[in-house]
Formats: sequence, structure tokens, C-alpha cells
Amino acid sequence: MAVAHRKLLQSRQVGSLLFMLCLSVGSAATIRYSVAEEMESGSFVANVAKDLGLEVGRLAARGARLVSEGNKLHFRLHRKTGDLFVKEKLDRESLCGKADPCVLHFEIVLMEPLQSFRVEVRVFDINDNAPIFLNKEPLLKIPESTPLGSRFPLQSAQDLDVGLNGLQNYTLSRNAYFHLHTRFRSHGPKYAELVLDKPLDREDQPEVNLTITAVDGGSPPKSGIAHIRVEVLDVNDHVPQFSRLVYRAQVLENSANGSLVATVSATDLDEGSNKEITYSLAQNPEAVLQTFQVDSHTGEIRLRGPLDFEAIETYDIDIQATDGGGLSAHSKVLVEVVDVNDNPPEVTVSSVSSPLPEDSPLQTVVALFSIRDRDVRVGGKITCFLRGDLPFAVKPTFRNSYSLVTDRGLDREEVSGYNITVVAMDTGPPSLFTETVIEVLIADINDNPPVFQEDSYILTVRENNSPAIFIGKVHAEDLDLGENAQVTYTLLPPQSGDLSVFAYISINSDNGKLYALRTMDYEAIQNFQFVVKATDGGFLSLSSQVTVRVVVLDDNDNRPMILYPLQNGTLPCNDLVPRSADAGFLVTKVVAVDGDSGQNSWLSYHLLKATDPGLFSVQQQNGEIRTLRQISERDPMIQKLIILVQDHGQPALSTTASLNILLVDGFSEPYLQFRDPSKNPTRVNPSTKYLVISLAVLSFLFLLSVTVIFGIHIYQKVKYREKFTVQEHFYDDCNFPNNLVQRGANGSLSQPCPYEMCSATGTSNSEFRFLKRFMPNFPFPHGTGETKTEAGSRLPPDCNRNRSQGSEDHGQVPDNSM
Repeated sequence: MAVAHRKLLQSRQVGSLLFMLCLSVGSAATIRYSVAEEMESGSFVANVAKDLGLEVGRLAARGARLVSEGNKLHFRLHRKTGDLFVKEKLDRESLCGKADPCVLHFEIVLMEPLQSFRVEVRVFDINDNAPIFLNKEPLLKIPESTPLGSRFPLQSAQDLDVGLNGLQNYTLSRNAYFHLHTRFRSHGPKYAELVLDKPLDREDQPEVNLTITAVDGGSPPKSGIAHIRVEVLDVNDHVPQFSRLVYRAQVLENSANGSLVATVSATDLDEGSNKEITYSLAQNPEAVLQTFQVDSHTGEIRLRGPLDFEAIETYDIDIQATDGGGLSAHSKVLVEVVDVNDNPPEVTVSSVSSPLPEDSPLQTVVALFSIRDRDVRVGGKITCFLRGDLPFAVKPTFRNSYSLVTDRGLDREEVSGYNITVVAMDTGPPSLFTETVIEVLIADINDNPPVFQEDSYILTVRENNSPAIFIGKVHAEDLDLGENAQVTYTLLPPQSGDLSVFAYISINSDNGKLYALRTMDYEAIQNFQFVVKATDGGFLSLSSQVTVRVVVLDDNDNRPMILYPLQNGTLPCNDLVPRSADAGFLVTKVVAVDGDSGQNSWLSYHLLKATDPGLFSVQQQNGEIRTLRQISERDPMIQKLIILVQDHGQPALSTTASLNILLVDGFSEPYLQFRDPSKNPTRVNPSTKYLVISLAVLSFLFLLSVTVIFGIHIYQKVKYREKFTVQEHFYDDCNFPNNLVQRGANGSLSQPCPYEMCSATGTSNSEFRFLKRFMPNFPFPHGTGETKTEAGSRLPPDCNRNRSQGSEDHGQVPDNSM
């Protein structure tokens, strides 16, 4: 135990906290803990729930709280975990003074059912106070004729700590005349005496300076010093002599200030001034100096401060008698304080169950209280009773603890509350009593459900709102009283059972305020509804419901989206316009949509930028792009337009669309994707003449090859049929879909077969790269005796194909290049 205590004192120097916990159950209802003083606020003491054998969370469920026997609580209880913590820094000296052990008492009160447990916390002392001397520079007058071995008591050092941490020893500085002897008092701190070792000689050394050090037993030890000045007096042969070595006296604790305690007397055989004796309270503790005084001439010791038997029972007073020559003698006066019945019983109410339901059964516990009488020895037995004819009774639970219970039936309509006067009386003498009033209200039963102010509620919230924004409030009134009138609001899903509404809305259960949990999106949800349930706080709770509809208001938060022309981040979309087009010719139409509604979705189209702003116009309402004038030969072949699409929201949002318009001489030309001149500054110089010649030669050679291959194919097929005498016809009419080659009766091509013309984009002369057949594979009809082979092995040769659009040929072919 001492080693653990020393480690605690060392850890305190570096700012660490170490507590000492000793748990012992003295009885079935008392729990004892131990802590060290100076523990910081919030320091852990023990887990009360574990020591009481309760599950975690039961303390909170049963409304556990601490009740102190005094007026101040030094600890706090965490209900959820059951941990007991120090509420404020504990100072053992201010709590208990010199009393040891130092024990703090309080109770833990639990509800439903009402129970209480006594707790005692012992505060251990640490070495936080150093010994001090009240008189830092005492003066001793010692005659030079003082015999060797004479003793001179010194003032006691005061140390507020107790036990091992209190005052333990004195040391004296090195000198040639005195050594130190430590003595013990029956009640009080140790004191030291100077013992003369060498005769004093005033002519040789008239004054001797000494240093005394008081040391406690802490680890590390603390000390205090005083500087003693010894004045060597001339010869005085006789010292005063007390009539007794020890005086004894008794005094009642309720004695008034100035009351005579005892009288001491001393005589001196000298003559003259050396015979005159003066009495004083020499080296005494501060408690003695504050409580007693002595008449310097008569030796009468009287009270100067109040006595309290419960604090100090015995005083040890050191009386000094000094003659005119400076010689002195010492005697002791032991004062015993006699206890009297001067403290009435103290009633501490631990818990009150109020309001109390009027249908409570008999013997229901209404309140818990305890009675304490500080006059343990003379107070006698304590009796407790109630004043008046009330439907309550006092029932003892255990020593000095009582419970107030119902004795008859209660009727709230007859009496709505009681002021119960509890009387606690001791037997004296004289008999003292204390009256304590406990107020108990009678509660009504719950018979009225909450009622909403409206049959239904309609609330609005604008989309893109901030999360947790307040959008409205519902309110219900309950005609009951107290807890029965406390309304709690909860959300219920709509009748459809859609639980997603709980992701959008939240309600304050106390005041019915509704909050939007997330940002609303009008495009996702325009309105929703839910049910709010109002429940009162009665034991058998009653409730009512109301429907709340939330309407989401649209906000302009969506930019227009271009559907045509496609804006996919690659080359802009190209449209062809013949140079022969007149003013007002419809080139194309910009199509856009807006995800908002109402005015926020109204779109307008504007020409933001163009290669020639005077050549094209955009219809503001429908996005149609038309020519403003006749196209001339001087107009550039590539016209780049940037169209602005804007909604009518506040503020308005917009987006842009880019497209290229190609001015061509006619739709017989192939559709080529021209590069943006701003991105490719190289001059494009196509050779139309060589392009046409190359196309004619290649088409002739290809048609000749296809004709030969097709003739060979027909010849082989006829021979094959004659050999196996199979008379079947190969496709009597056109069975292939969409412009596939069909064989006529005379072996000629009855319909043209489509071909793609692919050009190399991005080159300077736009020369042809290859011609590619545009012919899918189809299975042969069953029964022909032929199987499907690779594409082109059983199909007729291909030929050129041009795509026509309406009545005008744009020269555009699908891109099926390999």
C-alpha cells in the first residue's frame, strides 16, 4: 500500500493521474470506494453498474442519480455506462481537515422500482502540503548559567497532510551548543526541543543563530525551515516552577466565548523582576491559538473561539511561564470537549415520485429520505412521524433510512396535491426536532388524444434547396395535463407503402417542424405525401394522424440539351446546301429540349456566330435555319455556324451547337467530310477532271469483271443441273431486300446493285482509296442443292450505287469502309 501511494505521488509531478480503487461491500446496501485527493475533474472512480450487478444501460433506464448527505456532490454518474467520475478536484484537507480517515457519503437512487444504495468514498491523502512554521524567526532567551542538558521546547511545524505524509522529523543545523530532541504529543503534531550540550558564555558569544528544518514522510519529502535566534542572558538562578506538570479540564462544546477553561500557576524563588512571571501560549498548533487564550498575569485560560465536538474532541495546550530574568518553564493543559445535544436531526430527501397517479396501489413508494444526527453519543434514539391526517405513512427501510408510502386510496378530483410534513425528533436532552415538507402532486389519467389544427397540410419547397431546410410545421393539441399532454410527432409511410419518402423528409419529434433531408429535384419528383402521427406521453398513449402533401417547385437548373445536330465532341455535323438555293431555303433545324418545366423550359434560338452572318438566319421559336439571300459563287464552300439555345428561366441558362454547311453545285457530287480550315491550314486543291476519269475507268473495269464472273457462274450452274437432272429455278423473282443484285431471265442485271464510294479524308487531293462491295450474305433457299460460301462466291457482281434523298441526290453514301 505504501509503495502504491509513493508511485501515485511521483506520477503527480509529471501531470499524470493515478487513482486508487478499493471496492468492498460492507453490507448488502453499502458500497465503498477509495480515491486519492487532487484527482482532476472527470477522473474515473469505478463502474457502479458492475458493482451493483446491473446490466449496462439499466442505470439510465431507471433514472439513476446521486444524492449527497450534505449540500454538495463531489462525484457524477454516467448513466449509460455506469461509470462514476470525480466531479471536481478533491482536496482532502478542505473536506476533512486533520480527520483520518476522510470519508464522503452519498446515495445512488434508482426508479421503477424506487431503490437507494449507500456509497462511501474514502479520500486518501497525498503529500501536497509542506510543513511550515508559523513563526519563521523565533527568539529564545537563555541565561548563560543554564545547566547542561536543559531543554527548550520549540514551536511545532504545521503540516496539513496526515499519516505518513504528515510531519515526521526535525533536523538542526550544525552548531557547538545544542542538539535536537523530537518529542510526541498525545494529541497534536510532533515538536522539537533544544538540548544544551555546551555551557553558554554571554561574554564569549552573546547570540547563537540556528536553523531548524521540519521534514514530512512523503515521497519525495517536503520540508519547511525556521531561523532560531538564541539570545544569551545574564545569570538568573531560578526558573519558574508550575504547581502541576499536567493540567486537565473539561468544557462543554456549546460554551460561549470567554468561558473559563482552566487556571495555571507558577512560582519563582528569585527576587525582584526575576520573580515576576508572565504566562503565554508557547509553541502550539494554530487550532489551539484560534480557540484558546491565556491571561499573561493570572494564568486563566479562556475560550476565544467556538468548540465543536464533532470536529475536535481533545486539545493539548502548551503553557509557558517566563520570569523577569527570561527564564521559563513549560506545562501542559489537556482540555476535553464534552458533547452536548446541540444539533437537530438532519433530513435528506433522496427521491420523490411526483406527480403520483391517482390509481396507485397501496404501499406505493412516494419518497425516500434519510435522517442523520451529528450528536451520536447524546442525541439518543430518533423518531420519525407525519403531521396531520394524510393518506401516507412512514416506513423504515434500513438504518436511518425511510420510505414514504401510500396508506389509503388517492382521488385527484378530491385533492390534487399534498404538502407532507415529515418530523424527525431525537430524545435529547434537550429534545430537538426538524420538519421537512415533501410536495406530492396527484396526476390525472390519459383520456384525450392529440388533435391536429388542420384536417390536412400542403407544404411547398423549391428544388435545389439546402439539405435540412425548414419547410413547414404541424401542430396538435392535447387537453390532458403533464406528461399526458406532451405530444411526440413521428412519420408514417403513405398508404401505398412507399418507404422512400423517409429519404426526403424528417420531423422534429418535439415541436412538429418538418425539414427536407436532401436536395429536391423537380425533374425527378414533383410532389409526395406522407402521414404524421401525433402521440401523447401517457402510459397508455393515444394518437391521431394527419396527411401532409409536399409540392416541389421548379427551379431553372437544367441547361438546354441539343438533340440535333449531334454534339459528340468530334467533327461538327455537316449539312449540304445547293448553291442554287433561293432566299428562305430550309437548310436544317436545330432541335433542343430542356429538363425544366413551365417558363424555365421555353427555348429560343439565336445565331451567335457565323462565317457570313448575312447568309443564314435562325428562327427564334423553332430553330429552323434558312438562307437570307441567294448564294453566290464568291461565298466560301464551308459555312460554320454556332447556334445559341437559351431558356427563359431566371437566371437564363444556355448552350451552343456547332454545325458546318457545305455549299455544293449539285447533289451529284459525292458527300465528303471536309476538315475545318481553321484546324488544317493546308490548301485543298481537288482535281475534278482526274477524279471523273478515274471513276469512269474503274467503273468500266469493274463492270466487265463482274459480267464475266457472273456468266461463268451461270454456265457452271446450268451444267450442274443438267448433270443431276435437277430442274430448279434460281430466284424467279427478286427475293433479296433493298437493292441487292437480281438475275433476270436473259441473264442480265435487272436492278442495280449498291456500292460504296469511300474517299480518304484529310488529304490534299481527296483521291479515291478503294471501292468496296456493299453486299451482305443471305442463306440460299432449301432444295437448291447449293450451300452458302464466303461473301461474293455465290452472289452477282456489285455495281455503283448512289443514295438519293427525296427528289435530290446529295451524293452521300453510308460509311462501311473496312
